[in-house]
Amino acid sequence: MKHLIALVLALLLAVPAFAVQPDEILPDPALEARARELSKLLRCPVCQGENIDDSNADISRDLRLLVRERLIAGDSNDAVIDYVVDRYGEFVLFEPRATGANLLLWLAGPLMLMGGAGVAFVWLRARRQARAPDVLTPEEEARLREILKE
Repeated sequence: MKHLIALVLALLLAVPAFAVQPDEILPDPALEARARELSKLLRCPVCQGENIDDSNADISRDLRLLVRERLIAGDSNDAVIDYVVDRYGEFVLFEPRATGANLLLWLAGPLMLMGGAGVAFVWLRARRQARAPDVLTPEEEARLREILKE
């Protein structure tokens, strides 16, 4: 029984603590749901591995409040994201847009994979063609017989 209680307590302690404070929550449930959805798309500039919804950093709180302000002002989700990106750069996006310099990063992986597959294909084909023939010529067979007799 003690082990079960210890396990339950350990699991309860492992539950993530969400950083959204009660004073940040909007009274309109639809706007709050949109704010939470947008907050999960934005990276904390301090923590870098957490979204602003889960981060306790002061800047994340400021960003959560900013997102809610923009939603109350009537901005669309895209307009809110654009507003935040204009002020903090694309680094705050967990999934950077595939435009401009980022397009090179988006395409580099697949291009390198295709290039590697092409190199492997050419190498394997050349290796297959360079193999020694399985059948000896009559001169080679005669020379082999001589060597084996010695």
